[in-house]
Amino acid sequence: MYRIKNYLSQWSIMRILRLVMGIVITIQGIKSGQWIITGLGIMFTALPLFNRGCGANGSCDVPQRRREQ
Repeated sequence: MYRIKNYLSQWSIMRILRLVMGIVITIQGIKSGQWIITGLGIMFTALPLFNRGCGANGSCDVPQRRREQ
C-alpha cells in the first residue's frame, strides 16, 4: 500500500490531464475503428503512467519532485 501511495503522491494535475486525454483518444479511436488513432491514444496513455515526456534521449523527461524529510 505504501508503494501505491508513494506513486500517486507524485502525480500533478497536468499528469492526470494527460492520462485522461490519452484514455479519451484511445476510446474514440476504438469507437471509430481508426487503429492508428488507437495506437496514438495508447502511447499518450502510457506516457503519464511511466512519467515520460516526448523525447527518446531523455531531453524531455519530467523532472522528479524532491521530497523534504
